Amino acid sequence: MTLIEILTLLAVNLAVITGVMLVLWLVALRLKDVSFIDGVWPLGMLLLALVTWPRTEGDPTRTLLLLWLVGVWALRLGIHLLRRWSLHGADGRYVAIVESQEKNKGWSFGKTALLFVFLPQGLLAWLTSLPVQLGQVAYSPTVGWIGWIGAGLAVVGIAVESIGDAQLSAFRKDPANKGKVLDTGLWRYTRHPNYFGDACVWWGLYLIAAESGWVGAASILGPIFLTFTLTKWSGIGITEKAIHGSRPGYADYVARTSPFIPWPPKKA
Repeated sequence: MTLIEILTLLAVNLAVITGVMLVLWLVALRLKDVSFIDGVWPLGMLLLALVTWPRTEGDPTRTLLLLWLVGVWALRLGIHLLRRWSLHGADGRYVAIVESQEKNKGWSFGKTALLFVFLPQGLLAWLTSLPVQLGQVAYSPTVGWIGWIGAGLAVVGIAVESIGDAQLSAFRKDPANKGKVLDTGLWRYTRHPNYFGDACVWWGLYLIAAESGWVGAASILGPIFLTFTLTKWSGIGITEKAIHGSRPGYADYVARTSPFIPWPPKKA
């Protein structure tokens, strides 16, 4: 594909995900809740991979590897988050965003939902998923050792995220754990195994894409942005700010436990 064709491909994909987000925004207006965006966000990235597939002529092994891995990741995470939303309702983080804009700027729910949630989430999904878009472009070379290492890293990421989510769900189901801090299993070694797993998945997908040439290598913006988001922007910071005030033992947990990369806890 020529550079113009690649840029056109990306532009069309951006238009597709923006259209999807506008439809979801209309759904949010009916529900008066935007929290379900967390569950549909990974599914949006799977959609971008799928709409790219018939419009490229990339190496079949690489293309199928990217599609299968992003499909397993997106379906597992999307279903998990949508189920959590259906059980627990509106997410306090999003409620706070809406209330803040209403109070400080006088914005309506609809305006805040569109400008602060759905349009940005569409753009960020498009940016993060660049490896599964651009990784499908080049026909050669076929998947080599770098790509298979990337596939292994993505599988590890899916496993870590899945196990971490399952451990947290089981912990929360036990009424005896109300107000307590989960510090066993994967959560003993990192305060956010789900975020670390996410990063592994997308760095793994990037390695698969990067091996295809300069076009795939250019998709590094995706995993870089995701890692920044998880560690410095809307991931760890916002999550931990909300937890500190509700769980008395969380400060001690923070002091001894790695924030992101799994590591043996510090001794008291």
